[in-house]
Amino acid sequence: MGKIILTGDRPTGKLHLGHFVGSLRRRVELQNSGEFDKIFIMIADAQALTDNADNPEKIRQNIIEVALDYLSCGLDPEKSTLFIQSQVPELCELAFYYMNLVTVSRLERNPTVKSEILMRGFSTDDSEGDPTQRGKGIPVGFYTYPISQASDITAFKATTVPAGEDQEPMIEQTREIVHKFNSIYGETLVTPEIMLPDNASCMRLPGTDGKAKMSKSLGNCIYLSDTADEVRKKVMTMYTDPNHLRVEDPGKVEGNAVFTYLDAFSRPEHFERYMPDYASLDELKAHYRRGGLGDVKVKKLLIAVLNEILDPIRERRRCFEQNIGDVYAMLERGSETARAAAAETLNEVRRAMRINYFEDKDLIRSQTEMYKAK
Repeated sequence: MGKIILTGDRPTGKLHLGHFVGSLRRRVELQNSGEFDKIFIMIADAQALTDNADNPEKIRQNIIEVALDYLSCGLDPEKSTLFIQSQVPELCELAFYYMNLVTVSRLERNPTVKSEILMRGFSTDDSEGDPTQRGKGIPVGFYTYPISQASDITAFKATTVPAGEDQEPMIEQTREIVHKFNSIYGETLVTPEIMLPDNASCMRLPGTDGKAKMSKSLGNCIYLSDTADEVRKKVMTMYTDPNHLRVEDPGKVEGNAVFTYLDAFSRPEHFERYMPDYASLDELKAHYRRGGLGDVKVKKLLIAVLNEILDPIRERRRCFEQNIGDVYAMLERGSETARAAAAETLNEVRRAMRINYFEDKDLIRSQTEMYKAK
């Protein structure tokens, strides 16, 4: 069996730097490495609808935004299959079968589900101990998100899922479902492994306000499609060390979002180009810690670094924006390819579960003989 990648994003808005360092940049590298036999990259519109059911137009409009971000970052439809989740209905059927393999209590223990529920403001109040109130206000589709994700991963027999550390509990749930299915029905599904970012600063890039995670809902994002001026304005307002009031004051690097971004994005050649007084980021950090280095100077370096990275992305995006019809045609072809692959897995699952009634000629023949013998 070959090495296969499945990964994707919810189309709830344009993609941001957190997506880029958390997974997207790595996807492009893996795509071009030749290491993997197949790469499936999904725009997860069905999952996005689980908590946007009252605003389907938002999801509909953002399909193209995510596709443009994918293409402008270097994902190549000749090397990777880019597709839309809802256009592969086999995923829904697989998820339905997997629901019988997961308990409600197991879903409730999933830390990613818990945090996402709280972040989106769903009611989880169970203070009175009344089990009938547990999960009040949470759509069932959102609650069973890990099962849907397991369907996506296993449908394409993914061996590897590039993702951030916040997705580890979800991948572990998929592994449990695979183990349970295979133990009951025989070896059918492939057990996936998560591929985390190799740079610790990329695990969970903080927002510009210093919050734990860059998030569209918190409004603390720098988008891949932001103009150079928008990037400059956002960086200049970024959270640093609140106690670093004067240039001569010693500053704290840990928890300082500007330095976290430099950890994630800067390379030695950036210092040669934009700040030749320093040989490396370590030297810059040492100066900041002992005092005598202002936040504005550090932010200007970050602005230069980010715009150098984003300039070619912006240029490619402008080209793709002139051919939206071609982008949709690419997504349609990718969805057809993805559906064929998922259908193959679904047929194997049906056979394993012995619900392939019409193709099971032995079943029909044996029952025919049984009833004739009566």
